[in-house]
Formats: sequence, C-alpha cells, structure tokens
Amino acid sequence: MKALLENENFIIIGEAIIYITSAFVLFLLGKLFYSVTHKRINTNEELVKKDNLAFAISITGYYIGLLIAILGAVIGESNGLLNDLIDILIYGILAIILLNISSVISDKIILRKFDVTKEIIDDRNSGTGAVEAAIMIGSGLVIYGAVSGEAHNFFGDLSFGFLLSGIISTIVFWLLGQIVLIITSYVYDLLTPYSIHEHLEKDNVAVGVGFGGAIIALGILVKQGVSGDLVSWSYNLYWFSVDVMFGLALLPIVRFIADKILLPGEKLTDEIANQEKPNVGAALIEAFAYVGGAILISYCL
Repeated sequence: MKALLENENFIIIGEAIIYITSAFVLFLLGKLFYSVTHKRINTNEELVKKDNLAFAISITGYYIGLLIAILGAVIGESNGLLNDLIDILIYGILAIILLNISSVISDKIILRKFDVTKEIIDDRNSGTGAVEAAIMIGSGLVIYGAVSGEAHNFFGDLSFGFLLSGIISTIVFWLLGQIVLIITSYVYDLLTPYSIHEHLEKDNVAVGVGFGGAIIALGILVKQGVSGDLVSWSYNLYWFSVDVMFGLALLPIVRFIADKILLPGEKLTDEIANQEKPNVGAALIEAFAYVGGAILISYCL
C-alpha cells in the first residue's frame, strides 16, 4: 500500500513538473514574440545600458500579463497528460498572440494621441510606461478568463468541434474585453477634470499610475465575467454584462472615496495634476482603491 502511494505521489510530482515546464516554454515563446513584434526596441540595451525605468515598467507589465494569460491555458480540469499538453500548447500560443494584439490596440486606440514607443524609449516617460504595463496586465486578466473553462461543442461530437468552440469563445470574449478596456479609458478621461493624454505627455507619472489602476480593476472584473465554462452565449454574456456594469459604476464611486475618505482634506486632482511635482503616492492610493474595489466585487458576485 505504501509503495502504491509513493508511486502515485511520484506520478503527481512528475506531471506537475511537466506542466510547469510547458508554462515556462510558453513564457519564453511570449518573450520571443515580443522581440519580433517590437523590432524598434532592444530590450537588453534599454534595461542594462540605458537603465530605462519607463521601459522596465512597461516590459514588466507585459511579463506579468503574459504569465497571467498563460496560466489561463494551464489551469483547469485534467483530461489526461497528452490532451492537457495539446490544449496548453494551442491555447497558450493563442494567448500570446492575443496579448500582443492587445498591445497594438492600446497603442493605436487607448494611447492614440502620441507615439507610445517614442514616449517610453526616447523620452523615458514612466507615466506612459505605467499605463502600458497596466493595459498588459488588464489584457492578461481578460485572456486568462477567456481561455479558462470549457466551451460546449456547437459543431458536433468530434474533438475538433470542442477545440473550435473553445477558440471561437476565447476570441469573442477577448475582443469584448478589449472593447471594455477601451470604454474604460474614455470613461476615466471624462471623470477626471484634466486631460489624460496631455499630462502623460508631460511625463506625469501620477496620472499614469491612477489611470493604470482603473484599467487593471476593469481587467479583474472582465476576467470574472468571462471565466468558467461556456454554458450558453446568452448566459455567459449576461454575467459578462453584469460584471462590466459594476466595473464602470465603480470608477466614479471609487474616485469619490479616494478623494473624500482615503485622502481627507486634500483634493485628489490637485495632488495628481495641479501641482508642480505630481504626488505619485496619492495616485497609488487611487489605483489601490480601484483594484481593491474590483477584487471585492469579484468575490461578492
């Protein structure tokens, strides 16, 4: 009996090592994919020779988002080691591709008023780096939710049908998540009495940190809304909508709380945008309030 248990434990440990190795390989693929799609950037030169903090913040956000996205492909109910590895490979590569497309979308739409690469690489703008990092983390959370769970087979009983269903649902919910992050950027810009893009171009790190907190918060709630098995499109879209509505309602409420309760006697806008040296600490409090509120809502729903 003891020998049997030891053998089972050995198998469990061996499979765990295989899963960890597969995730590590996917992470390396994601790192390689980034270098291929960002040919204007020499990662080692920016990090080691130039000590570019803005790029360090941005690339760290990408790595965090990449890790979160890959975990969505790795976790879940086991269907046998070989089937699991095939799923991890397919959905892991899909997650890497979607995350890098998210980066392009953020550069062209969310941060559309300036050249993001120029701001981070040439101007070493840490505020823009913080926003870029937050978008990657938020997108990673969305992808985690989109690739986790199982889709019903709408294409027959063949395993290819299950795979196709899963890929379609992943892409659809990722796309919906990206739309939500874009809407969040517009809503946040409307809520603040200052121009996000204008202050980011002035290298205002505090504005970038506060804005980044709002992006990550919505990423958390979108992840909650798209996670789990695809029961039906109407059912899953309903709960996705519920989480998104809570998230968008969270933005003005949290900004009020941060202004009146977390920073009593001080105006958040003055601390972040209306003084010579923007208060990054106040922006961190604002970002915490968004993320903390999102975590609380996600656990209560």
